[in-house]
Amino acid sequence: MSLSGRERRILDEIEQALEREDPELAERVAAINRIESGGNAFPQSYGERLRVWALTHVWMIFSIGALLILLLLIAVLTT
Repeated sequence: MSLSGRERRILDEIEQALEREDPELAERVAAINRIESGGNAFPQSYGERLRVWALTHVWMIFSIGALLILLLLIAVLTT
């Protein structure tokens, strides 16, 4: 069930008044709305930064492991 045009205008007026009177509360409400709509609460995407950090570390661990295995194989084959 969608809102009528009048109801949307009233909500817009309330939102604008809230932003003028208490910008911090307005940002908190906006974050809650982003969460409830399936979006991300953090504009800079904390989850995305965490995912990149984790993938980078996993890649480094596999690379170092592969290098160690290669060095061990060379050491075994040359003795």
